[in-house]
Amino acid sequence: MSDFNEQIIKEFRANEGKVGGHFADMELLLLHTTGAKSGKPRLNPTAFIRDGERLVIAASKGGADTHPDWYYNLLANPEVNLEVGKESFSARAKSASEPGRSELYAKLASKYPGFAEYQGKTKRVIPVVMLTCQ
Repeated sequence: MSDFNEQIIKEFRANEGKVGGHFADMELLLLHTTGAKSGKPRLNPTAFIRDGERLVIAASKGGADTHPDWYYNLLANPEVNLEVGKESFSARAKSASEPGRSELYAKLASKYPGFAEYQGKTKRVIPVVMLTCQ
């Protein structure tokens, strides 16, 4: 895990899910996945929105031309654990297909304008993942 993510995770846990800096106005969750190749536990912070009872995240990787590793982990092992605020729970991840993917991505970009910038930086279609709590 990068030092950057480690700092965000520490701050998230110390402040009941709130972090400062670039992420001060964002709702973040901590995504616990199982490595697709290694089988080892992985942990990543990511911004999310609520869509009814589902939580929605995007595999943006800041607009990079490759998907983040956690996205491949979800495809291989869709059973995940989440930390949202002080709560922890299990969820099932599912990659959104069109036209729902575009609609959900537009909602993310509306709430967090950086996502519009990320899509403009890459030729890939940024996947959107729906997390259904169990």
